[in-house]
Amino acid sequence: MAGISYSDLVTQIRNYTETDSNVLTTAILENIILNSQYRIMRDIPIDADRLQQEGNLVTGQESINAPAGALFIRGIQVYTSTSSIAGANTWLEKKDVTYLQEYVSSTESAKRGKPKYYSMYGGATGNTDTTSGRMFLAPVPDTTYKFRVHYNKMPATLESGNTSNYISLNFPNGLLYCCLSETYGFLKGPIDMLTLYENKYKQEVQKFANEQVGRRRRDDYTDGAVRIPVNSANP
Repeated sequence: MAGISYSDLVTQIRNYTETDSNVLTTAILENIILNSQYRIMRDIPIDADRLQQEGNLVTGQESINAPAGALFIRGIQVYTSTSSIAGANTWLEKKDVTYLQEYVSSTESAKRGKPKYYSMYGGATGNTDTTSGRMFLAPVPDTTYKFRVHYNKMPATLESGNTSNYISLNFPNGLLYCCLSETYGFLKGPIDMLTLYENKYKQEVQKFANEQVGRRRRDDYTDGAVRIPVNSANP
């Protein structure tokens, strides 16, 4: 299998640090691996986590729930149609919630219309659509327009019950280096090893970023070949 599995990662972390399960227990390694994945996901917006969710706005309702597990919202489209995701549509402008509250101070029918703006409100959304994470709209919808939310979702994390995921299969070296950096921090040294793997992680995550937000979002025909400057040696 390409990449690295959960059990192989656990074994490699213990081998690299020359420790065993008495020092790095399963519970400790689960936490280290989880922390490392969260770090990677916040360092790099991964293409595999980009999703869309469709629905209908509710007439007179000033907000919609954020999609389940959304890390962040990339954009919202609102369509003229109330029955299909097709035809004329507009992208909503993102504003602060205070701007929206000033723009539309009530939900009375005379002040409703097709939304132009949205703002974020609330925190993480968990595993189901919930009111703890919401997007306010302005103007308040005057009919049940179709909408599409573009967002990045928290993927299934690598753990004992889920032995592989996108990061473990496509960024195994970076995941290992990130875990080793976290592990040497937990073990409190030696500092030179922590520095070594922290630097290795930063080097690999830069390459991964060039792929995820560089090459994967451009093509040679419209953007031209990617040109990476190479510094020449000092004379």
